Amino acid sequence: MTTDTTTQDVRTERITLTAADGYPLVAHRFHSPGPPLGHLVVGGATAVPQGFYKRFAEHAARRGFDVLTLDYRGIGQSAPSTLKGFRMDYLDWGRLDLAAGVEAMRQRGMPLFLVGHSYGGHALGLLPDPGAVDGAYTFATGAGWHGWMPPLERLRVLFMWRVLGPVWTRMHGYLPWSRLGMGEDLPIDVYRQWRQWCRFPRYFFDDPAMSATTERFAAVRFPIVAVNALDDAWAPPASRDAFMAGYRNAAVRSVTVDSRRSGLGAIGHMGYFRPKALPLWNEALDWFASLGPHRTPGV
Repeated sequence: MTTDTTTQDVRTERITLTAADGYPLVAHRFHSPGPPLGHLVVGGATAVPQGFYKRFAEHAARRGFDVLTLDYRGIGQSAPSTLKGFRMDYLDWGRLDLAAGVEAMRQRGMPLFLVGHSYGGHALGLLPDPGAVDGAYTFATGAGWHGWMPPLERLRVLFMWRVLGPVWTRMHGYLPWSRLGMGEDLPIDVYRQWRQWCRFPRYFFDDPAMSATTERFAAVRFPIVAVNALDDAWAPPASRDAFMAGYRNAAVRSVTVDSRRSGLGAIGHMGYFRPKALPLWNEALDWFASLGPHRTPGV
């Protein structure tokens, strides 16, 4: 079932995707007013519902792209009635949920691009068929290790992992992340795996138990631009570089934004998708447009 809405010149559909394991996911498709230059899928950050990316998606549609946003399982409109007792794998968001979005937007002869925010940049390497993608632009993707963070943020994060998280998950059966004002509540398996991998300087690339998964990142060969702000306490440039090294066969271009000199004001970890970041949005869309519709029709 789909429902249509219109915001100025952008027509939006609410649609239901079905992941490969049968899980239903709520998504929204933003249609370009004219013939699209390409298709674009937005992979969101941990605990961030798709509505946060609506303004970016509408702008990208006006710039000539058909855009899909979605809520991962357990989040937003794709969450069950209660997270207590809800079980999943954190990697499902990439290998099943984002993959369902990619399949929904895949079309012969039409280039397909990804925009990833934080976890969304991790998910690129989890896709079962990275060959379907022509290019990706990431914002705030990093390794998550506290050692990359400024001292005060490091202390806050360690307190969350070592004190608040264990207590709250025992009490509730999930992580009430919303109490910290940092997004939606998280399934307990997401919390446990996230905490485990954030122990390592290169995230799950340093976890011996994850070698089979991280080897899949070698299959990513589409170009990637990775943008991180100097004032992003959760994913500063050093954290980005530690993680993006895992895409060892992709051409990765790193872009560091100096918030004070750029005129954009404070960016932090979430400001990349607020209206003041319009220049960053346009840089991403210009880059996608420059890649061009190079797919051969019928391939």
